[in-house]
Amino acid sequence: MLAKVKSYALDGLQGYAIDTEVDINSGLPGYELVGLASTATKESKERVRSAMKNSGLLYPMKRVTVNLAPADTKKEGSAFDLPIAIGLLAASEQIVSKKYKDYVIIGELGLDGRLRHVNGIMPLLLSALQNGESKFIIPASNAKEASFIEGIEVYAMERLRDVVDFLSGVEYKPVETSSFASTCANHGYGVDFSDVKGQSVAKRALEIAVCGGHNVLMIGPPGAGKTMLAKCVPTIMPDMSFAEAVEVTKIHSVAGILDAGVGIVTTRPFRTPHHTTTVPTLVGGGNKATPGEVSLAHNGVLFLDEMPEYSRRALETLRQPLEDRHVTVARVARSVDYPSNFMLIASMNPCPCGNYGSRTQVCKCTPSQIHNYVSKLSGPLLDRIDLQIEVDSIQYDEFRGKEKPETSAEVKARINRARAVQAERFKDDGIRINAEMESAHLEKYCALDEHGERLLQKAFDRLNLSARGTTRILKVARTIADLDGSVNIESKHVAEAIQYRGLDRKYNR
Repeated sequence: MLAKVKSYALDGLQGYAIDTEVDINSGLPGYELVGLASTATKESKERVRSAMKNSGLLYPMKRVTVNLAPADTKKEGSAFDLPIAIGLLAASEQIVSKKYKDYVIIGELGLDGRLRHVNGIMPLLLSALQNGESKFIIPASNAKEASFIEGIEVYAMERLRDVVDFLSGVEYKPVETSSFASTCANHGYGVDFSDVKGQSVAKRALEIAVCGGHNVLMIGPPGAGKTMLAKCVPTIMPDMSFAEAVEVTKIHSVAGILDAGVGIVTTRPFRTPHHTTTVPTLVGGGNKATPGEVSLAHNGVLFLDEMPEYSRRALETLRQPLEDRHVTVARVARSVDYPSNFMLIASMNPCPCGNYGSRTQVCKCTPSQIHNYVSKLSGPLLDRIDLQIEVDSIQYDEFRGKEKPETSAEVKARINRARAVQAERFKDDGIRINAEMESAHLEKYCALDEHGERLLQKAFDRLNLSARGTTRILKVARTIADLDGSVNIESKHVAEAIQYRGLDRKYNR
């Protein structure tokens, strides 16, 4: 007898329909799985057999053929265990009802019949919903993740036996829809801008950077507070919208790092890969073309501490995602596109000893050592960093002073006002923030007066700026004007934007 069960598989962040066809015929007992299945998928035979036996069900002692259609696409993972088991039970008439045909069934089986967690449930269900499916059976551990999707009916089961009972007519309650707003209210960052003493220039630069979505490089001696400043950046970024949270959750779910107890990412990602990280780890790759750090930081922050210590090859791979805001992971027989719209924050010492330019310490490095150290960052990569700022050590009075710095909430309020201005400006342009502007947007929204043009021309000549570096200054100037509540970009806004090209000025690269 033949049974067909609906399931779904992932290709990157997109799901596609899989028909699990199970055929039972007379003959010597055997099991054949076809349909370009991976090793983990082929091993479902033993998991399904033991799960059925330990659930009090009969495994058919006949000739079993399982086909995962379409047969010309690679099937990976163990999420086909449950649909295969249901197909076997339907084909052997242990499930008489045809109710299973109404559901997309996804789940891995343990040998005891329990349903195990499956990565990527949210993108799977969203893709199926777009294709007209609305009823699902999934593992109970994925229930929270599925609860944030509206317009679907989801049944989250603990065991194979529960699924069989449900398909045979036993009543179960579907998963209740969760509120994104109430979930966000219970989560925070644990740090605040007011925890950072002094560093008013760096704080101002980071406020500008967050407001316009610009990339930042902080240069300064060890212990100046660069890492702490970077960790505070997510606290002044605008709260994620539900659409942004879903985008991030899909990536984290596929990568297997989503907190199953929460079910959705409620705070902006802050990723800090170690300087020994490899290229596939940074941009994505591996046998399964999994998302890398640039995608895991989507809608959040990618922080590279001591940037020159990363391999030159790893740093250069950042150039494309920084420009295009997405990354394509290509393998021999597969190419996957992941979003990577992140804010890059990097830090570095100004020289090998870390004290070049310090007002309190003496640098022991030679000019050639300083040049070689800074040159680890290529010109094309630095061109993609909008603000390059110096962060010096604070004085004792600043450290122990009683003056209370601004809180993250106060800074965030100003940023939200300026972001609202940008949203109104770009409502018909398909972009959201100043950093995303293209050439046509610059001509339309970044006109300069005569004084501003002269300032920009002097910076272009004296700092040997590229065309990209010049447009970055224009974008930063536009953001400064937005924070200042100015409709037009004034010369003072251009002057401040030029001051944030620290490496160009100091090292004359």
